[in-house]
Amino acid sequence: MKLIGILLVTATLGLTQVKITQAPDRIRVEIDGKHFTDYIISAEAPKPYLHPLRTADGKQVSRSFPMDLVEGEKRDHPHHRGLWFSYGEVNGWDFWANEKSQKGVGKGKGEIKVVKVKDVKSGKKSGSVSTVQDWIDGNGKRIISESRLMTFYSDPALRMVDFDITLTGLEDVEFGDTKEGAFAIRLARSLEEEMTGTMVNAEGAEKEKNVWGKRSNWVDYSGTVDGQKVGILILDHPTSFNHPTYWHSRAYGLFAANMFGEKDFTKNKEAKGPGTLKAGQSWRFRLRVIIHPGDSKSFDAAEAWKKYSALK
Repeated sequence: MKLIGILLVTATLGLTQVKITQAPDRIRVEIDGKHFTDYIISAEAPKPYLHPLRTADGKQVSRSFPMDLVEGEKRDHPHHRGLWFSYGEVNGWDFWANEKSQKGVGKGKGEIKVVKVKDVKSGKKSGSVSTVQDWIDGNGKRIISESRLMTFYSDPALRMVDFDITLTGLEDVEFGDTKEGAFAIRLARSLEEEMTGTMVNAEGAEKEKNVWGKRSNWVDYSGTVDGQKVGILILDHPTSFNHPTYWHSRAYGLFAANMFGEKDFTKNKEAKGPGTLKAGQSWRFRLRVIIHPGDSKSFDAAEAWKKYSALK
């Protein structure tokens, strides 16, 4: 009976399609036997982030800098690390441009630190990572507790990740109004608009001049990587805070959903953003990222939105 039990466990492990492995400074995600990404939780990083991001057949769609130096890549905006979530004005502290080499704006820099890995699960169809991180101001004071659940799915053609993020105020926290945020990816050089890239939103608007600063349920940013057409789709769930989000999506490869800013996007100088996250109050953010083959014309983003928006 013991031997049968061992064989059953071995068989179950062999069927695992999403494998999540924790190390001291990162959590590794493998899908269908291929490395997809690492969730970097190192104490040396100014914020946690996912790097790199790859297609189902292994092509990297996120920029390598500043983690790795690759010839031909731009080396601007060192705070654009893979995929991350942060914001540029929180109680006057900058959690966006917060690298050691940067001064930050306002009072200076804050940092976001993972304080607990609550759960790591592998599975046949999906796997998940649950963490808690603190938003710490420049004086070393904890002002926000963030809980994050990331769910990774197995699929032969897609790479899909769901993000469920909750910010809870540890005191009254004022979110200023700035374009510098919030849920973001820095894309590979070849996906920039001056190269092969095109962004399209749910209303059919194309390119930065028509997409940037607009509210929309989703934006798809597609182009060519290593001779293959690929796209990155970000969907903002109807229950997500301040839905539909504004989009801080740039021709140079910054791809960001900004739920907090308004003034820069609308040109309304009287806008003040979302205001104050009260002590004990929580704001919830739900987004899905799909890395898909083909461009926005061949991939049905509207159908993907329909499925995602139906999730409770």
